[in-house]
Amino acid sequence: MSAARPAVDLDGVYRAEFGRAVATLARYTGDIDLAEDAVQEAFAIALRTWDRDGVPANPGAWITTTARRRALDRLRRESARHHKEHEAVLSAPIPADIEMSELPDDQLRMIFTCCHPALGPESRVALTLRLVCGLRTAEIARMFLQSEATVAQRISRAKAKIRHAGIPLRVPPAHLLPERAPTVLAVVYLLFTEGYFATAGPDAVRDELCDEALRVGRLLCALLPIEERAVRAEAHGLLALMLLTDSRRSQRRNSVGELVSLEEQDRSRWDRQVIRAGLNCLLVAAEGAGPYLAQARIAAAHAVAPTWAATDWGAIVAAYDDLLDYMPSPAAGVNRAVALGFRDGPEVGLRALAEIADDSRVAGGQPMAAARADLYRRAGRFTEAAQNYRIALAAAGNDGARRYLRRRLDEVEQSCTEPRQPPGVQR
Repeated sequence: MSAARPAVDLDGVYRAEFGRAVATLARYTGDIDLAEDAVQEAFAIALRTWDRDGVPANPGAWITTTARRRALDRLRRESARHHKEHEAVLSAPIPADIEMSELPDDQLRMIFTCCHPALGPESRVALTLRLVCGLRTAEIARMFLQSEATVAQRISRAKAKIRHAGIPLRVPPAHLLPERAPTVLAVVYLLFTEGYFATAGPDAVRDELCDEALRVGRLLCALLPIEERAVRAEAHGLLALMLLTDSRRSQRRNSVGELVSLEEQDRSRWDRQVIRAGLNCLLVAAEGAGPYLAQARIAAAHAVAPTWAATDWGAIVAAYDDLLDYMPSPAAGVNRAVALGFRDGPEVGLRALAEIADDSRVAGGQPMAAARADLYRRAGRFTEAAQNYRIALAAAGNDGARRYLRRRLDEVEQSCTEPRQPPGVQR
């Protein structure tokens, strides 16, 4: 009897290869809609054939090649129907090995196209996350805390705007880079965040998204003109934030994929070379200001602390105060409350959380519930901790987070059943 074929992880291939395939195909066809449709068709074909024939040795190459063929078939049909309207595209040479080539700038071109100033800020971010990063509409909606229908409509309108306005697929000239950079930085930041704090799926961390965000972040720092000091400083602030956070990626999950908290991580296994690179970027970032610099300072405080107990929570709270001046986000408020809880005690943190608990953007969500649960746990209020761990568990989007929250819930439920000791009696 022949051995069973390994299960096809088509979702993993989709997440890793969708954006790269769309960017590569769009460069050769000049049509983003066509590129996206062709790549979607390629994945539909993969769904039908890979279970039967097995996963190819290079899934990304297979997807790109298949998508290219589908795109050319469609262009030929439309050319015949519309009197050779696409003759120029059809006659342009498309190398047979484009799927095997190193094309490091394709996604950068796509990012700047999606971040064109003719598009609204939210549309730029949503479109880039969809086309470059391959995030599904539902995932983007969760990131924006908006409905899936709203985000889908925004993406559709943005693509139509690119098509009707003739926005080119290219990196802008140097003198236009500074005005386009802030939105691109926001996109890269969201890309890294989705990789490091995955909103959905089986994995708590999406390595391919973290790696891509770091690659694009380095490219941006290299591209921005030296004379644009403020923009370069902010770009280096973002890169510092990503590097310092990424230095501990290997310790973020354990052997079974469960999230591992900062407190429980083995700091001796953090990547010291990446930390040094992040701190060097932080020196450049310190020439400017902005939300990424503030967050990089938070990451640096964790990176340089030799132990959890030695963490400088005062510096972290101060950095959160600066961050909230730049970006009054309720999510940042939740994190600041947690930092206050470590600096001044869990009851202080709980009071800070209560001040923002009614904000609809965080009320009932996993971050608020998980933060409240952890502070209750540290305060010894195990019944309330269990209630909030249940809320967080129900709202968790990926399996790694669920496993972590389930472990914490089991711990506090066990503590709830243990008999209380009479006053003055020590265990």
